[in-house]
Amino acid sequence: MISDRPCSRDDINGDVSDETAKRERRMEQLIDRLPESWHSSALWLRRPSRRFLRISIGVLLIVGSLLAISPVFGLWMLPIGLLLLAEDIPVLRRATDGILEWVEIRRPRWLQRNPNG
Repeated sequence: MISDRPCSRDDINGDVSDETAKRERRMEQLIDRLPESWHSSALWLRRPSRRFLRISIGVLLIVGSLLAISPVFGLWMLPIGLLLLAEDIPVLRRATDGILEWVEIRRPRWLQRNPNG
């Protein structure tokens, strides 16, 4: 049932915090999929004070993904770079939230804990 009452600031903040909580949970699930040796680095890089470093690494990963013909660089760098940039760029954050929601619904196995970790 749709309410006729106007949206309050608490309603909006509640929705925002709910979306933030979902995003954080999905990001934690992705970090859990990383090799064990990468966990602390990923958590360290997600700290708010690491913004400049996160943006720099994200851009370098995206540029590196364009060099996919090289044996060292590859397309695997593109989603990681986009996820790093999405931490600080709202447009990318909304896009990655939508993609992560799709993954959670359609491919939940991709967010399960890595059995080899």
